[in-house]
Amino acid sequence: MTRNRVRIIGGAWRSRLLAFPPRPELRPTPDRVRETVFNWLGQDLTGRNCLDLFAGSGALGFEAASRGARRVVMVEHDAATFRALEASRNALDASAVELKRADALEFLRAEDGVYDVVFVDPPYRSDLWPRVAPLLPRHLAPQALVYLERAGRAGPLPGFEVWRQGRAGQVAYQLLKRAEGALS
Repeated sequence: MTRNRVRIIGGAWRSRLLAFPPRPELRPTPDRVRETVFNWLGQDLTGRNCLDLFAGSGALGFEAASRGARRVVMVEHDAATFRALEASRNALDASAVELKRADALEFLRAEDGVYDVVFVDPPYRSDLWPRVAPLLPRHLAPQALVYLERAGRAGPLPGFEVWRQGRAGQVAYQLLKRAEGALS
């Protein structure tokens, strides 16, 4: 990864670069971690609806679209970062990607879409997961998976069970399923 650029590692747009503005809280998911996560998800996301809740650089959402996702909704609050996402979507002619300029929590409260895969990679060290988790279930399709990336150690995950997990330096990442018996 070069400064303020990240490359798509698989699918139709493999090796294409995404540019993003310099922001201290914006830390794109590293190539090695994305490769692991998309191996867990299966390389082909054809027909799946995905939500990239804290889009940032767009690495996770564009990666999903590159691998055939039917629909990828990317939510970003920051204006400059949102403009960079628009530029990337246009450069890739990514018709499956829908961009929403919104606060992630407000988006989850107001929106009623249902998704097969949800990427939750909030700004580094923000600890937004406890506020996001209770809002997610109504947006999850049966058998949906939630990718969670956060700084430090993974803590308790009420309503979810860990299907797969890993660490990269100070970052913990997990693929979650709704816990058996959890209400939607």
